[in-house]
Amino acid sequence: MASLTVSGSNISVETDLLRAEVHTEGYVSGVYRGTFVDKITGARDLGFGLHIADFLLEPIPDDPALEEDHTYHVGDPLHGDLTHRYVEGPQICTEAGSLDFETIEGEGFVAVRQWYEWEWATYGREPGSLWEQTIVFADGLRYFVSADRITSANAVDELVFRLDMPGHLQHEGGDSFESVYLSYRGEIPSRQFIEDFSPDARYLYSTETMGVPPTMVRAYRVSMPDGSAGPWLAGITLDPSAVYQAWCHQRGYVCFIEEIGGWRVEAGESFGAAYLVGWFEDICEMEEAARLHGLARGLKVTESGWELTRSTVEA
Repeated sequence: MASLTVSGSNISVETDLLRAEVHTEGYVSGVYRGTFVDKITGARDLGFGLHIADFLLEPIPDDPALEEDHTYHVGDPLHGDLTHRYVEGPQICTEAGSLDFETIEGEGFVAVRQWYEWEWATYGREPGSLWEQTIVFADGLRYFVSADRITSANAVDELVFRLDMPGHLQHEGGDSFESVYLSYRGEIPSRQFIEDFSPDARYLYSTETMGVPPTMVRAYRVSMPDGSAGPWLAGITLDPSAVYQAWCHQRGYVCFIEEIGGWRVEAGESFGAAYLVGWFEDICEMEEAARLHGLARGLKVTESGWELTRSTVEA
């Protein structure tokens, strides 16, 4: 049943339980906004896309002795007081324009692999760090399996890769969703996201202050057109220790930013994470899926099959 169709820069995917699209031009990376459909309930994603890639950062303040200032937004209501500065860019989803890609088709599954080399770097570093994303859609699963792999062009003391996981959530006064679930915080009703607040005001996860949780599950429960509560759309990072920082705040929409890394990376070294992104009936099912797949950080795919791995490997 699993199949894909490539039409120019649009890749349409269908399995027995899902429909989705991957766009390799325009707003790129991950699954394109509004196209991820659960065939069982008819529910679809509510944001700007799923598993969306951004840029490389380091979570340290800028040095006032340096001539240039590459500080990421800080000190305003939308960004709070979380201190970061750019390492490499641009932001992939909005500024890359197009991505190289390949598709893989096997028995009962299809996969899309995309990659991009960042074009500029800061503080005398070399641009060209390589981001690779692999997404597997398999029959029998209401979620897709995915992974990021970043190969750094530079030695960086605390390198961070930022992404949307599972993806941002659009709503008007909480009308489109019932609640949010964060495994390190619990269930939060939609009414808590009516007024804007900064990332560090509520629900911030930081491994430095909170330690590594047993699971890293971030999800929202959609509201169906008839007013009933629908399934959960979750983003599960399979190895929680790969997450440096994550937040879930309101800024006109619910913003689900996650950061991978936060440790020293040498030039030519790779790091990354693996995820499950998709539909679940309840919190227990999400948590069980997170535990089932252990501490995977990579995803290996060939025409003969796919498997999650404990290390970042090439697809």
